[in-house]
Amino acid sequence: MSITAKSQVVHMAELVNYQEGSVVSRQITKADAGNVTLFAFDIHQGLSEHTAPFDALVHILEGEAEVTISGKPFQLKIGDAIIMPANEPHALKAVQKFKMLLTMIRA
Repeated sequence: MSITAKSQVVHMAELVNYQEGSVVSRQITKADAGNVTLFAFDIHQGLSEHTAPFDALVHILEGEAEVTISGKPFQLKIGDAIIMPANEPHALKAVQKFKMLLTMIRA
C-alpha cells in the first residue's frame, strides 16, 4: 500500500516489515514542523543511547520494547506510548520483535 496517497486509511504496522538482525525505518511524512517515521526492530535489536533536540513520541504498534530515558527503563507493549523528552539521553531495545511509530515535533 502506498503512503503517498493522502486521505486514505492505512494500517500502519503493515507499512514496514521486519528484517532479520536489523532495524528498518520508513518515513511517513516530513515537514519543517516535524516528522513521522515507522520502525520495525528484530528481536534484541535497538538504538543505542542518544539525544534529540526535540520531544519525540513513541507509540508501540506490535510487540514489546524497552525504552530507557535518562537511565530509567520503561517496558512498553502494543498500544503503549511514551514521550522521550528533548535533550535527555534515551535508547530503545526489542524485548521481542516490535514496530513503533515515532512522531517528532520541532518546536
